[in-house]
Amino acid sequence: MNSIPDFHFGILFFFFCKTKKQILFMIFSTLEHILTHISFSVVSIVITIHLITLLVDEIVGLYDSPEKGMIATFFCITGLLVTRWIYLGHFPLSDLYESLIFLSWSFSIIHIVPYFKKHKNNLSAITAPSAIFTQGFATSGLLTEMSQSEILVPALQSQWLMMHVSMMVLGYAALLCGSLLSVALLVITFRQDIRILCKKNHFLKKSFSVDEIQYITKGNNVLQSTSFLSVRNYYRAQFIQQLDHWSYRVISLGFLFLTIGILSGAVWANEAWGSYWNWDPKETWAFITWTIFAIYLHTRTNINFQVTNSAIVASMGFLIIWICYFGVNLLGIGLHSYGSFTLT
Repeated sequence: MNSIPDFHFGILFFFFCKTKKQILFMIFSTLEHILTHISFSVVSIVITIHLITLLVDEIVGLYDSPEKGMIATFFCITGLLVTRWIYLGHFPLSDLYESLIFLSWSFSIIHIVPYFKKHKNNLSAITAPSAIFTQGFATSGLLTEMSQSEILVPALQSQWLMMHVSMMVLGYAALLCGSLLSVALLVITFRQDIRILCKKNHFLKKSFSVDEIQYITKGNNVLQSTSFLSVRNYYRAQFIQQLDHWSYRVISLGFLFLTIGILSGAVWANEAWGSYWNWDPKETWAFITWTIFAIYLHTRTNINFQVTNSAIVASMGFLIIWICYFGVNLLGIGLHSYGSFTLT
C-alpha cells in the first residue's frame, strides 16, 4: 500500500527537478541572450562614434565615449561568460562559439588597457571592429547549434582547459591587433613612397635635356628635403613610429601568450593522449604561427632590417592566424576536431 504513494512522490520529484532545470535553463538562456545583444549593440554604437569623431573633430563630448562604450562591452561579455560558466559548470571555452565570444572579450581588454594607463589609444580603430566582427559571427545562424550547452567531451574534462585555451585565444587576439597595426603601417608607408615616386616622374617628364634633368633632379631633392621637414610629413613620421611601437609591444605580448598556450597544450596532450606533440593540423598551424612571429621579433629587434620588413612579416602572420584559428576548424579532422563546424 505504501509503494503507490512513494511511486507518485518519485514521479512528482522527477518532474519537479526536470521543471526546475528547465526554468534555470530558461533564465540563463534569457540572460545570455540579453547580454549578447547589449554588448553587440554597444560595440556598434562605439564604431559609429568613431566614424563621427573622424569626420567632425569639434565634438569634444564624444572624446571618451568609445572607451566608455568598450568598458560597458567588456562587462557585458564578462557577464555572458560567467553566466555560461555557472550554468555549464566548466570554463566556457569548449567550442568555436565560446572561443569567439572569449576572443571578442580579449579585444575589449586590449582596447581598455591603454585607456586606464592614460596612453593615447591607437588600437581603438582596430579592436572595436574586431570585437563586433567576432561577436557578430558567433551569434550568427552558422553557430546556432554550437551555442547550445552540451556536456564536455572526455578530452576536454581537464583543469588544463582554462590555462591552454585562454592563453591561445588571448595570444590570437593580441597578435591579430598587432598585425593589423603593421598592415596600417605598410599602407601609410607605401602611399607616401608612391606619392614621392609620382612627383619624380612628373618632373622628369617635363624635362627635355640632360642639363634640365640634372637641374630638376637637384631641385627635386631640395623639395623632398623641404617636404620631409614639413609639418605634415613630420606628423606622418611620428604616427608611423607610434604604429611600429604599439605593433611591437602588442605582438610581443601575444607571442608570450601563444608560447604559454602551446607549452601548456603540450603538457595537456601528454596527459590526455600520451604524447607531447602529434602534428595534427591545429598543432602544425600553431607552430607555423609561432615561427612567423618569432621571425617578426627577430627582424624587428635587428637594426639591419627596416621597419617595413618586420611589418611585412607581421602582415603575413595575420593570415596565418586566421588559418590556424578558423580555417583548420573547417576541415573537422585531427585531435582538435571537437571545435569544428559545418557550413549549411
